[in-house]
Amino acid sequence: MTGPNLHNMFGFLTVLLCLSFGYAMPSHSSSVGVKGAYWPSWAESDFPPSAIDTTLFTHIYYAFLVPNNATFQFDVDAATATQLLRFTSTLRSKNPPVKTLYSVGGGGVDGSLFTRMASSAATRKSFIDSSIQVARKYGFDGIDLDWEMPQNPTEMDYFGLLLGDWRAAVAKEARATRRPQLLLTAATYFSVDFFLAQVYRAYPVAAINKNLDWINLMCYDYHGSWDTSATGAQAALFDPKSNISTHYGLGRWIKAGLLRSKLIMGLPLYGRTWKLKDSRSYGIGAPAVDVGPGGGTLRFEEIEAFNEANNATVVYDASTVSVYSVAGTSWIGYDDPRSISVKVKYAQALKLRGYFFWSVNGDHQWKVSKQAKQSWVFP
Repeated sequence: MTGPNLHNMFGFLTVLLCLSFGYAMPSHSSSVGVKGAYWPSWAESDFPPSAIDTTLFTHIYYAFLVPNNATFQFDVDAATATQLLRFTSTLRSKNPPVKTLYSVGGGGVDGSLFTRMASSAATRKSFIDSSIQVARKYGFDGIDLDWEMPQNPTEMDYFGLLLGDWRAAVAKEARATRRPQLLLTAATYFSVDFFLAQVYRAYPVAAINKNLDWINLMCYDYHGSWDTSATGAQAALFDPKSNISTHYGLGRWIKAGLLRSKLIMGLPLYGRTWKLKDSRSYGIGAPAVDVGPGGGTLRFEEIEAFNEANNATVVYDASTVSVYSVAGTSWIGYDDPRSISVKVKYAQALKLRGYFFWSVNGDHQWKVSKQAKQSWVFP
């Protein structure tokens, strides 16, 4: 056994040792475990902040706010202002309360907005000052940057400069107001370096270590509707056939020198779906012809409803630490409590800071979130 297969096997043995022998890694001496989740603001009518079980989380992220594309400041209208205050006040008053951050950007935002904002000291300052004002005005504990993704080395340099200016401004504001510094975090690609459109780029690890409290690695969407030719484990912990896996991505970040206390593993509360070419061929990597139920995406609660309604066959795949279900030609790849438990224990085996979910409204009766919390054995 050579190459990636051997690498994957060693990683999997780490998990098995932890599970089988109860091996307890040292708790983080300087950081408390993070159990986070993003709350999509557009889902409030079906899933308000009051519906969140705060016993299962330490940090909840409001998704999303987007700055003005000319001034790079935040124009918060009356309806959004009301929602922001409701979000922070509700989660602060719950028992137990949780920390709140608002996330800037998101996958639907044109990345050129961030490029232009971060390209000069003056535009960075305009954005940063406004971001701090919004956080304090609406009662947030911190700010999360979701820039998806810096496209080239120059943009990665801008990313690093932004983080340095941001941390300096946050520290200055805290000294002036005698308040705790706002948390600064960022959602990032699952790997520290990657090719996109044949252009290599790598995140500025030194700037992240120095200026961010942690980063949320988006360890999902490895496969999806952008490739309907074959099914895939969209959040594979291991991949015997490629480097598109959480195991690989975490290893790259750690090798690059990112402090483990700043690494948060992302976990999905949704699945990706395909339409099989042949219902008799239904494993991971099986030929497919189109997206499946839900137009290619289903929340975990929707997956459970689909499985029950269609008497689906549910398979746990140990090689990728993922789950899929099949009903006729409908195929869904996702995570359930069992796979999440292994992933969370794996994160602790690597001494990471914690985990987060996208998104909190996807869980069904808190089955996955409860299992994740139970699997995270240290504070």
